[in-house]
Amino acid sequence: MITKEEIQNRMIQAVETVIKTNPMAGSITNTVTINFVANAQLAVGGSAAMVYLPDEGEFLAKAGGATYINVGTLLPIYEETLPHTAKILHDTEKPWVLDPVAVGIGSLRTQLLQQFKEYKPSVIRGNASEIIALAGLWELDGGTDVSNVRGVDSTDTVNTAKAAAVALAKWTGGAVAVSGKTDLITDGSVIAYSHGGSHFMEKITGAGCSLGGVVAVYSTATSPFIAALTASAVYNLAGARAENRVDGPGSFQVQFLDELYKATAVDIAHNPFEIEEV
Repeated sequence: MITKEEIQNRMIQAVETVIKTNPMAGSITNTVTINFVANAQLAVGGSAAMVYLPDEGEFLAKAGGATYINVGTLLPIYEETLPHTAKILHDTEKPWVLDPVAVGIGSLRTQLLQQFKEYKPSVIRGNASEIIALAGLWELDGGTDVSNVRGVDSTDTVNTAKAAAVALAKWTGGAVAVSGKTDLITDGSVIAYSHGGSHFMEKITGAGCSLGGVVAVYSTATSPFIAALTASAVYNLAGARAENRVDGPGSFQVQFLDELYKATAVDIAHNPFEIEEV
């Protein structure tokens, strides 16, 4: 099994590479959080591009270093844009991150997420209920009926989603990040638990969505597992630091972006986490 020190060294390398190269990580994301996603990507050293048309999605898939697809607020055009973009990403072996927001809500969302199974996203990021429901939709171990999902809120604990996360990671050959009080990140053979964050993250819109965008930024520079863990680590570090400087969610959001920007590679890699073998 890979050692914690090896993981930390790879995290440092990923952060330093992103800061040095300013990589493009385009997004097709939900309209509620699009501004926060872009700003978070910029804060960690990436370059953002937010699109929704099929030809623009194709351009991103071919030109960008990685792509983030979030199904939070669907437009009719996404029925064409999302599978078209995902197929190109898969066929060209480009890394891409899927956020299955509110999986199980509506027929179009369900149809699109079912199609994504064959395109095998590099990283899947969601809350525990979304990860369990997606595994159920894809008929993988640890999954349950999608009707258990309540919009964007999680009704399950992170540990409850462990089996589903491992199954999804094994199916895609990539990684899965389950967001919660303690984040769980796995590549199907190793599980990491990342600590930190802030209770204010539950009081703002876009903490999870923007995390997916940052995972995409780091996916341009490293493996899916290291990208997901590095993004979770910088979020947990920045969240904890921001909370110590503010007294409300509005000021937290601003301070959080500042802390994302100020976090060093060494600080990110040494944010508390543990690993275990599956």
